[in-house]
Order: sequence, then structure tokens, then C-alpha cells
Amino acid sequence: MTRTRIAALVAIAATAASALAGCTSSGGGGGSTAGTDTGELKAGVFLDVTSWDPAAADIGFDGPYLSAVYDPLVALDKDGKPVPALAKSWEWSADRLTLTAELRTDVTFDDGQKFDSAAAVANLQHLKAGVRSGQAYLNVAGVEAKDADTIQITLSKRDDSLLYFMGLGRSWMASPAAIQAGSLANGPVGSGPYTYDKAGSAPQSQYVFTKKQNHWDSGTYPFPSVKLFPITDQTASFNAMLSGQLNVQFANAANLPRAKENGWNIASKPSSWVGVQFADRTGSQVKALGDQRVRQAISYAFDAAGILKAVGNDSGTVTNQLFPSDNSAVYDKSMNDKYKTDMAKAKQLLTEAGYPDGFTVKMPMSPIFAAWQPAANQTFGELGVKVEWQDMAMPDYQKNAPTYPMFLAVIAMSGNDMATLSDQVTTAQWYNPNPSVDAFPDVKALVEQVEKAEPGAPQTELLKQLNTKLVDLAWWSVWYQADNTYFSVKGITVTPITGMMFPTLRFIQRG
Repeated sequence: MTRTRIAALVAIAATAASALAGCTSSGGGGGSTAGTDTGELKAGVFLDVTSWDPAAADIGFDGPYLSAVYDPLVALDKDGKPVPALAKSWEWSADRLTLTAELRTDVTFDDGQKFDSAAAVANLQHLKAGVRSGQAYLNVAGVEAKDADTIQITLSKRDDSLLYFMGLGRSWMASPAAIQAGSLANGPVGSGPYTYDKAGSAPQSQYVFTKKQNHWDSGTYPFPSVKLFPITDQTASFNAMLSGQLNVQFANAANLPRAKENGWNIASKPSSWVGVQFADRTGSQVKALGDQRVRQAISYAFDAAGILKAVGNDSGTVTNQLFPSDNSAVYDKSMNDKYKTDMAKAKQLLTEAGYPDGFTVKMPMSPIFAAWQPAANQTFGELGVKVEWQDMAMPDYQKNAPTYPMFLAVIAMSGNDMATLSDQVTTAQWYNPNPSVDAFPDVKALVEQVEKAEPGAPQTELLKQLNTKLVDLAWWSVWYQADNTYFSVKGITVTPITGMMFPTLRFIQRG
């Protein structure tokens, strides 16, 4: 079982490919006043809702849909830190293996059932068993009600990222009766700030929500009504912003000049890392990749800044790290010159490793990565690495790519440092099926120290040491961190959250 946001790969790669085509061909000059209505929220959210069942929903793009109709047990603040929601407070035991939470007592689900500890336990058990939501609860051994408004979560192993994942979108509370009936796939039954207008909605087209007057957290949700429009085509979405159909959009960075001309608010935040993922760091498939110098050579060879400009419209940060560049205490800007483009150095390292003429490797290719393939062909060709591309359809890439020794990757990032460690290093993922930590004693020792360290400064210092070690080992060949960008009309502000491909409604405010 994995903890990654499943929609991220296709969605972000598709957006980048769209960006490569340049700006939209929509007519009209700058300074348009269309789309200035802020009486209701009208958001273009890129993808259709995956499921109304929180256990089956996608953690990336389903956030705005689910946040309209469900309350979370734990939420996140603008910095990605866990904050109270239906859980008013919580406390860890000294060994951090038991989490005790006090719950609100004034909440009722839409079907009339009361939210209490029994309801919370039923939900957490449902989420733990979920194919997708279970990703957040890998280390949860059990959940029990201590009294009517207190629950206790017991861990089999310390997990300093649990509350983060719960706040990211893995603690939406649904009616226990609906869970028991298995009816959530047909529609939401929650206690959230809005009521779903099913009659006024059309799946794959628009979803309409009306605000409840007596919601316990009403002040967090300023809009009397919300309309969510899943529009995958970025040209159509931008044109909808121009016409006023939308006042918030999941945006294409290629349209930044036009957005500025129109006086829209622009919000961006790192969302994913782009580069080459080494699925074989031990050389079990391709012997060369087991040599640190070969992986370093590949990192030196790529012109990351050029790729970011050509494919990503400069919407991102050139870096060799995947701790978020904007707010992670672990991220070290001074290390970004470690693999400054140097083809001569790259060839020298290959020669030192015993591959003066390069080597041959098979890599997967799909239309979603066509934007990056020319740069890969040129770079590998000049380096002497002979790539045999294996073409496959988009749905097959995620399934098959990690069976290859290395592959082009766009991987969702986490806004929590311990979640980054789990997602990118220690836990098996679709993109990292063999973490291989055990094969690198220095890495293993640092991981163990991090996981035992006191949260805060001691843990962060060890994570910095681990980050330095991973960069030196060329654990990945990261080119850059790509931003997610959102446009909104004046009067509406969007606060991006790393880990959420589209922010939940609490992060879309007037202002």
C-alpha cells in the first residue's frame, strides 16, 4: 500500500504538456473586466470528482468537492501544519504511539445522525480499510472510543506524519449509517459547510453547493454558493475565466502574461518534482546504475534550467532536492549548484565508473511525457547513454514505469518533512517499489535516527544531514520543482497548499 496522490502524475504531466504548446489562442486584449463577480465561488478545478466516499476519493483533486460537504477530523493551516477541526484537541503519549483526541459535541450529519466518538471510530476504521485512504493509516493498529467525545488511536510504529495526512484529506467524516449502507458512492452524507444540490448539478460538467446557515465553522466559508467545474482542457478553462464563467482557475503557467494583463490574482506553490527516477539504485537490473558516479553523471548532464523554461514556462524552482523549496526547513538552497550542468564532468564520471562509451538502458515513454523526451534524447545521446524507449499508453505508465531501471517522472510532493521522508524514501510507492534503504548503510542509519528523534529542531537537523547524503548519492536526478498555479479575480484569494493539487475550500477566501 502506498501514500501518494494518485491523480498527480497524469494531471501535472498533462498540464506541462499543454504549457509546452504555448499560450491559448483565445482572442481579446488585456484589461478584461469579465469574471469580476465574486458573489459566488465559480472554480475550474481541472478534474471530475473521483468518489464521494472519502475512503475512495483522490487526495489531490477531490479536495474542493469533499471539503464542501464533509468536515475533517483534522485540518491544515496555510503552512501545512495540522490544526483542530472536528477534533478540538489532541495529545500524544510520551512514546508517541498513542494519540488521544477530544471531539466537538455540536455536530450532526445531514441524515440526522450525531457526530460523536462512535461515529469517529466508524469513520477511521472505514478510512483505514480504504484502498486509497488507507495510505494515511499504515501504522495505525487500532482506534477506540474512550467516552462519548474522546477517541484513542494506537500505532504499531511511531508515525510523525499521521496528523499531516489526516489534515491533507484523509479524515473526512461521513455518516456512519451511510458507511454501513455502502451508499456514499451515490452521493455525500456529511456535516460540511455546504449542501450538495444534486438536482442542479451535472456530473462531469458542474457541481453546485449552497451554504448552510448554522454550520459550526461558518466563518471559514464566505461564499453563499459554490460551483465547481471540472475542465481538463486548459484552453477552455482559461476562456471560461475570460468570459466570467469562472472566477478561480487551476491555471496553465503559459497564460501568466494574460492573467497579469487582466489584473487577476496569481498564486503559485511547489507541487511536484520533475526529473529522472532511479528505480534501480543497486544495479540489479542495469549494473551501471548501482554506481553512484553514474547516477551523478546523469544529474550533471541535464540542463535543468533549460528544461524548466522550455517545458514549464519557468514556473518552478531549479533544484536537485525534493523537500519543498518554499517553506521546508530541510531544503538547502546552497546545495542547488551540486549538479550544475556540466557535460564534461558527467562524461568524466562515466569514464571513472568504467563506462567511457556509456551503456544501454530501456525506459518507458508515454504521450504525457512527450514534452520532456527531446531534452532526454539530446542529453542521453551526448552523454553516450543509449536509450531504448518503450512506448505505452497513458494509463499503463504508472503501472509499468517502475518495472524499468529508470524513468522520467513527475511526482507529487508533500508539505510535511516527515511525510516527504516516508513518501520519497522509506515507504514503497508505485514510483519507488524498492526503496533500497537497507542497501545503503549510511542512509539507513540516518533514517533510523530521524524516526527516533524528538520532533522539531533535533529531527530537522538530522533530516538536513539525510538530505545532503541523498543528494550526494544522486538518489534521484531532480531537475526542478514544478509549481501549481491558480488564477482568481480581484476580490478572491487562493492559498496554495503543497500536497493538495487543488486547495480545499477553506483556502479560497474573499480578499
